[in-house]
Amino acid sequence: MDFKILYEDNHLIFVEKPVNIPVQADQSKDRDLLTMIKEFIKVRDEKPGNVYLGLVHRLDRPVGGVMVFAKTSKAASRLSDQIRRNAFDKEYLTVVRGRTKKMQDSLKDFLVKDKKENKVYISSHNNSEAKKALLDYEVMGEKKGLSLLRIQLHTGRPHQIRVQLSSRGLPIYGDQKYGEKVNQPGQQIALWSHTLALEHPTKKEEVRVVSNPPMGFPWHLWAEYYSS
Repeated sequence: MDFKILYEDNHLIFVEKPVNIPVQADQSKDRDLLTMIKEFIKVRDEKPGNVYLGLVHRLDRPVGGVMVFAKTSKAASRLSDQIRRNAFDKEYLTVVRGRTKKMQDSLKDFLVKDKKENKVYISSHNNSEAKKALLDYEVMGEKKGLSLLRIQLHTGRPHQIRVQLSSRGLPIYGDQKYGEKVNQPGQQIALWSHTLALEHPTKKEEVRVVSNPPMGFPWHLWAEYYSS
């Protein structure tokens, strides 16, 4: 099993997505997380037929951390509705190059995606294809020319955190797409899905699941933060 289960019941399964694995099958034909989880459940639970697993949100391929999948169609529908209402509480950790001017701030942009390049750009709100992107950040620490930020994500646009921070002169450590001028090939992007909280689809109570980043560079510089 190439992933860690963080929480599971009859309706939901939260897992820790490994870095550099696609969430679902794509043109690369590489092994994807959705298929891995289905295969694991089929064997573990000795299911004779196909396993249902609803994909309700995504993480970029190089990014790791907590994700949730729906194990029933009812759960998938209700979670998707929460996504549409921006009702998921999504917190990320990231390490950026440089220092911020403010210890905390709210960022608002309008983003448009170039599908051919698979790259996102900041655009004008007058652009009919642009979508509003909102996030809050707080600086948790600064060391060796790097800053650890806690991100509260309010909209789930593709590459949102990466492009919004890069546009402010804060490229994420290891980001090859939006920080290619300062990052070296082979460096792993330091962006992690740290906390995911949502309303349980049947119990109607909050479920909050946490995943800590790996203790390699540069995450280990703030090891005391994750253990607190």
